[in-house]
Amino acid sequence: MIILGINAYHPDASVALLKDGALIWAGEEERFNRIKHSSGFPQLALKQCLRDCGMASSDVDVVAISKNPQANFRRKLLFALTALREPVFLANRVKAFRKTSQFQQDYFRALSIQASSVRIKFVHVEHHCAHAASSFFLSGFENAAFLSLDGMGDFSSAMWGHGEGNKLRILDRIYFPHSAGFLYTAGTQFLGFLNFGDEYKVMGLAAYGKPVYVEHFNRMIRLLPKGRFELDLAFFRHQNGLAKVRWEAGKPEQDLMFSERWLDLLGKPRQAQDPITDRDQNIAASLQAVLEEIYFHILNHLHEVTHQENLCLAGGVAFNSVANGKIASRTSFRRVFIQPAAGDAGTAIGAAAYADRALYNRKGSFKMTRADYGNQWSEAEIKNAIEAKGMHLEKLTEDALLRKTAHALADGKIVGWFQGRMEFGPRALGHRSILADPRRQEMKDRLNQRIKHRENFRPFAPSVPEEDADQFFEMDEGDSPFMLKVFPVKQEKKSVIPAATHVDGTARVQTVSRDSNPRFWNLLREFGKLTGVPVLLNTSFNENEPIVCSIKDALDCFQSTHMDLLVIENYWIEKQK
Repeated sequence: MIILGINAYHPDASVALLKDGALIWAGEEERFNRIKHSSGFPQLALKQCLRDCGMASSDVDVVAISKNPQANFRRKLLFALTALREPVFLANRVKAFRKTSQFQQDYFRALSIQASSVRIKFVHVEHHCAHAASSFFLSGFENAAFLSLDGMGDFSSAMWGHGEGNKLRILDRIYFPHSAGFLYTAGTQFLGFLNFGDEYKVMGLAAYGKPVYVEHFNRMIRLLPKGRFELDLAFFRHQNGLAKVRWEAGKPEQDLMFSERWLDLLGKPRQAQDPITDRDQNIAASLQAVLEEIYFHILNHLHEVTHQENLCLAGGVAFNSVANGKIASRTSFRRVFIQPAAGDAGTAIGAAAYADRALYNRKGSFKMTRADYGNQWSEAEIKNAIEAKGMHLEKLTEDALLRKTAHALADGKIVGWFQGRMEFGPRALGHRSILADPRRQEMKDRLNQRIKHRENFRPFAPSVPEEDADQFFEMDEGDSPFMLKVFPVKQEKKSVIPAATHVDGTARVQTVSRDSNPRFWNLLREFGKLTGVPVLLNTSFNENEPIVCSIKDALDCFQSTHMDLLVIENYWIEKQK
């Protein structure tokens, strides 16, 4: 059975394909249209998916959409009735329903086919069910607790329960307008980070501050029994329809979510161009602390009612790697699975998996151990693209390539690393990466200022072979394959890998297994043989744009930045002097 999962009319539009229960392809629209967090219908990703899988539209049996306008209908109706004085809110709901209802038309139009020419079943999967399915059904666990936590989807901001076999048993939810994700987004905006998806910047900034404003934030949110919570809505604008997500030509923009009450508590918001002050750092630290308080409030209740040691996480808050790294110490969960596209892009996988397992009751044993499910380029395409740019290239054997790259990195060179299939999700995991030597204290600033052109407070992540991870990091779990957990760097190793160690002595670790990414694993081992440190600084291959997708994207980024070398498959490319 061929099932397509699609996240559409929502930021991070995406497509995934399951064949007989196994994930075959997954990718975000932003990689193809080059618009970060692209919204709308993922037409380019859909076409690329079928092309890469060698399938025609007639081969697809089911299309699962990670949005269900009928979900939580009674809640929506009740809220709408109480919000009749807020015509903006009602207009937004009607507009969203109309957009979802045109999905089938957009699907057929994207593939240039007539509805009558194919037999396809369309199914709608509630947003948080898709999130939960994307984690539990790909975790390899037979039993696990699950939590989906984000801003809002299908009128809900959180859902938790117990997964067993092919079933997701929902235990409770948090409904709109109450949302931990919205609290964090409002704080992100208050700190002057106004682009959609900037929340991760606050997480990095928090390490520089002290949580002295926790009591201020506690006035905005109240924890309730049984894992529940609610916002003091006087501090927010979204409940009135005044803080919607808008997108023009696919680019999402989020209206301001905080009300004037924030100014009474915290003073004036930081403007985007203003320097970052001690107050801003302390606000970030306080916001992070309060989010963690909510997170573990839910998780400890979830463990209490499920008695599970396995936990599956999804939703935008599951990208908070600082909180994720504390789960073992702050809860009784012992094994945690988070798939690499834990945010809304991952609901494409989740919708397909939910249809396959929960709706069609098909047995499944697929476990997601890697992230490279996107497109790949042929050798002819690679060679032609490089030669068309008039660039000098050298083709090397595997062993020579690894040795030469390791030596270049050890000499302080910054290397673009473009290998195999593209990763799914926002993390570069050794397929579309920029690599550097973590032993050099100055490397973090070099990357921020000369390559990434981003804020200096933001850290870079280390990649390490999974069998060597416990030599460098205090990890309570054996692996962190998708770079979604932050752990302390061992005291004696902080001076060894200073560029990968954040100001608070932690690092967002990626453990690399030989099975999941053999070439990257071999490069790490080769660098370790040469230097005694099998760790590389690993950041995404991009510059203020989506991660590179095509060979042209990679070559353009290489030429426009101060990268020293580019390695595309077995081709070695240096800049002309």
